[in-house]
Amino acid sequence: MRKEPYSIGSYVHVVNRGSRGLSIVKDDRDRWRFLLMLRHFNDQFYPEDWFKDLIDAELVSTLKRPDTWPDQKKLVTIISFCLLDNHFHLLLKELEPDGVAKFMKRLGIGMAKYYNARYEEKGALFQGGYKLRAVNDNDYLQYLSAYIQIKNCFELHSKGFRSACQNFDQVFDWAQSYPYCSLGEMIGTQARIITDPEILSEISTAKEYKDYCRDFIDGKFENEEYKKYISDM
Repeated sequence: MRKEPYSIGSYVHVVNRGSRGLSIVKDDRDRWRFLLMLRHFNDQFYPEDWFKDLIDAELVSTLKRPDTWPDQKKLVTIISFCLLDNHFHLLLKELEPDGVAKFMKRLGIGMAKYYNARYEEKGALFQGGYKLRAVNDNDYLQYLSAYIQIKNCFELHSKGFRSACQNFDQVFDWAQSYPYCSLGEMIGTQARIITDPEILSEISTAKEYKDYCRDFIDGKFENEEYKKYISDM
């Protein structure tokens, strides 16, 4: 695990990759489980039988909390995310001491236990623990959000990344509706409760952000320092 100094109020980019580049999710059932973990592990309250509680309350197909749970007290703010087959990206804000570490520990253990139980596997799911880099300015924060929500999501498109870039408007609309990326929450086309996009909306409106993402795809924000930070992840 590589970590940099950060504290309450800091923004961090977190990446966790599958061991030996292997998949960490195989189907939509696995991907939905990831969303449930993002939603329910970000809390000071952490019931041991959290998934059973969801089953009992018939909430597995939703992102709602059981009425028997106390009000959510978040460890982190999830600003953006994207889940790929063999890794995921998160853009987080620390809300309490060790909030990021607690959240990432729960997420890593939870995903590994679920994957090994479902597929009858043993051993580590992830490649040596998550990597983390602190985000020190708003320009880099917005750049990272586009990298996570656009570049990574476009790479998932069925016709490939190059074709996605050439058909930006069409694929941007697709990316808004893609369930396992936070773009739709930020733009306001998905009414979910995993992320808090207000931090980015303070920087730009939905239209301005789409224009920014178009320019990002066109390479207008090429920055060698930013690219180095990301390539190190």
